[in-house]
Amino acid sequence: MAVNEKIIKEIVNEVLKSLNNKDNDSSNFKSKTEENFNNRFKLEVLGEAKKGTRSDEVVIGIAPAFGIYQTKTINKLPHEKVLRELIAGIEEEGLNARIVRVKRTSDVSFIGLDAAKLSGSGIGIGLQSKGTIIIHQKDLFPLTNLELFPQAPVINLDIYRAIGKNAAKYAKGESPNPVATINDQMARPKYQAIAALLHIKETEHVDKNAKSEELKFEI
Repeated sequence: MAVNEKIIKEIVNEVLKSLNNKDNDSSNFKSKTEENFNNRFKLEVLGEAKKGTRSDEVVIGIAPAFGIYQTKTINKLPHEKVLRELIAGIEEEGLNARIVRVKRTSDVSFIGLDAAKLSGSGIGIGLQSKGTIIIHQKDLFPLTNLELFPQAPVINLDIYRAIGKNAAKYAKGESPNPVATINDQMARPKYQAIAALLHIKETEHVDKNAKSEELKFEI
């Protein structure tokens, strides 16, 4: 399959942005209040994330670069809107959302499992900056899960909200029908190069020895 010229341009632009921002990454990443570059919302660090004791919570685990060095998903959805929809879905089921940043890995399965282990209900959501998302349970193996949504380019805000609702239903002991998603056969070849680049950029901010952080989400 021929490489689309538009995709090449997008990849080049992403690489240039990455190079321009790289020098400022280290100092900005460790600040107490983590703000995205457009200053639209804040993820305030409250301290080390602890295991929850409430059975009515779902923990959303976000990836290392989420909301800081990457502020939109692969299909240009702003991160703050994605978080709002996930939280809204959870709250519609009468449960509470808690947000943590998993810094030791950029793998969505491990992010989701870490979130589940910190959750008082044992249910967690793992969310990468490019939009890939998973619903996990604390006693499952890392590469098994309750629901996985690997095709980030076809996930819209309504789907993120539905994922939040389903995660809450699992936390309540229910067995919901899996969230329906769009199956686009062209998503992989069209977005594969960009997805790989975004994942590389995410992985640059992994700290294998770092503890997960408790975050306060403000708009």
